[in-house]
Amino acid sequence: MNRISLVCLLTLAAFVNPVYSQDITKVGTSSAVFLGIDIGARAAAVGGAFVAISDDLSAIYWNPAGLSRLQTWQVAFMHSELIANTKFDWGAVLIPLNRLGIIALSVTSLSHDDMQIRTIEEPEGTGESFSAGDLSLGLSYAISLSDRFSIGFNGKFIHSQIHNESANAYGFDVGTLFNTGYRGLRIGATIVNFGQKMKLSGRDLVILVDPAPAKFGSNDRIVSELQTGSFDLPLAFRAGIAMDVFTIGSSRLTVSLEAFNPSDNAESLNAGMEFLFSDYAALRFGYKSLFKDDSEEGLTGGGGIKFNLMDGSKIVLDYSYSDFGRLKNVTRFSVALEF
Repeated sequence: MNRISLVCLLTLAAFVNPVYSQDITKVGTSSAVFLGIDIGARAAAVGGAFVAISDDLSAIYWNPAGLSRLQTWQVAFMHSELIANTKFDWGAVLIPLNRLGIIALSVTSLSHDDMQIRTIEEPEGTGESFSAGDLSLGLSYAISLSDRFSIGFNGKFIHSQIHNESANAYGFDVGTLFNTGYRGLRIGATIVNFGQKMKLSGRDLVILVDPAPAKFGSNDRIVSELQTGSFDLPLAFRAGIAMDVFTIGSSRLTVSLEAFNPSDNAESLNAGMEFLFSDYAALRFGYKSLFKDDSEEGLTGGGGIKFNLMDGSKIVLDYSYSDFGRLKNVTRFSVALEF
């Protein structure tokens, strides 16, 4: 047990020190930032400290290795209303392959209400509108290499669009999950969004230019294209631990701690706890982005309830509340069907 504790502490210590020492961040330097929006009301309620828990279908996002622990067909959906009339939706289906592992399909969507096109000449609007949105399609695979160690992978296609411009890319995630066998102590780690850079292109970037306006007879209708910059996907690393503090029958209290190291922001810690009542209801609390300067995130909470149906299938409903400071709050609703 001493060795296990030492490994856990060293894993987290590697990330705690930069939290206090880093003064410069890379905020706003990545593309497809919607890939960093938390998925699953349950995970959001425990402050995003979910990489070592990952025992439901939202593990696709947090740690795909956790999918290997699921043995039944499942379907899950989540909807969230974010700031500025932004809508975030996610859906997934899990297909068990018995000894061959688990596969899952998922779709993630971020959408906005249409906005008016405004120009300097017409600040009140031109009468036209434009839309913007992001989409990710994912394929996941996970397998248990032993009764304690699992590994999982995500492949994803990413599409971003604003008005007539769009960008596409492919990304890749990998995660591991280890169960120590001591009081439910689990250690999880993931690297997410490793892949191509994204670069916008579209018809609004095509312009007509005159390459030599000072010369007589120069062609002023040369078709040209403006070049936009290329931006990396929001690469991130998560490492964390989770442990069942006590268990009474089918009720238990689980606490979790997670270090989060993104490529486009500062490092931080997430912490959470979940109390499960007889496997039918749950109460959750957490705190997100500990030790992160100028963060608007903070306290989180929520709960969930499970219904057993006549045919043996189950419906799980979850809700979460996340405090975003001056940006007020974000609520999430998730529903999952196990059959």
